[in-house]
Amino acid sequence: MYAEERQQEILRAARAAGRVDVVALAEQFGVTTETIRRDLTVLERAGVLRRVHGGAIPVERLGFEPALAARDEVMTEEKERIAKAALAELPQDGAIIIDAGTTTGRLVQAIPADRELTVVVNSPPLATALATRANVTVFMLGGRVRRRTLANVEDWGLRQLSELHVDVAFMAANGCSVAKGLTTPDPAEAAIKRAMIACARRSVLLADHTKFSDNYLTRFASLPEIDMIITDTRLDDQLAGDVAAAGPEVVRV
Repeated sequence: MYAEERQQEILRAARAAGRVDVVALAEQFGVTTETIRRDLTVLERAGVLRRVHGGAIPVERLGFEPALAARDEVMTEEKERIAKAALAELPQDGAIIIDAGTTTGRLVQAIPADRELTVVVNSPPLATALATRANVTVFMLGGRVRRRTLANVEDWGLRQLSELHVDVAFMAANGCSVAKGLTTPDPAEAAIKRAMIACARRSVLLADHTKFSDNYLTRFASLPEIDMIITDTRLDDQLAGDVAAAGPEVVRV
């Protein structure tokens, strides 16, 4: 097993159990405790775990939300594949919304240069990345910028979204489950996400498999409100089937 694979398994175990123990992990993976401690250090630097005496706990348990830069360093290959698969859902021309997030950010980078689109975003970095595209007309929603996610939120953006209609909304989420739907830690950001989905003809969630292990404070959509979920092949078969049975088409890449 590669170190990155082991680290993802450690993160999954921490989120499932609420805590992981160094000695138990070393025995489980057949490696030294020093190796496990290095793995925990990597995960802590990525902003997804916090070291405690003898082990680690997921940041969600502490009420933390990893910052954008930290999340962008995790599951990079999976996010690239998801973003490329999402290109198939772009209209030939028309209007789309791209939600703030690390996987949706990769979709922005992958949009073909010759595609004529109107793109609505709620993220200054995404607006900047799109502004140089000759064939793309960019609209950025107003509002307060959340420092942790660099997403614009609150009433200015909500008023603008109430007057829009787009072909596809490409959404991000912190968590996704059959029971709770799509969730995120911040109510203000959840409100913007909810309004994005409401003004779109179709909604596509871009989410790697780790997003299916947790629920967060605020729900912004139920699964039947989402038309498609694009995720990676490490999403469990049974869970993928349960999600699809709830409504959305599930594409694993």
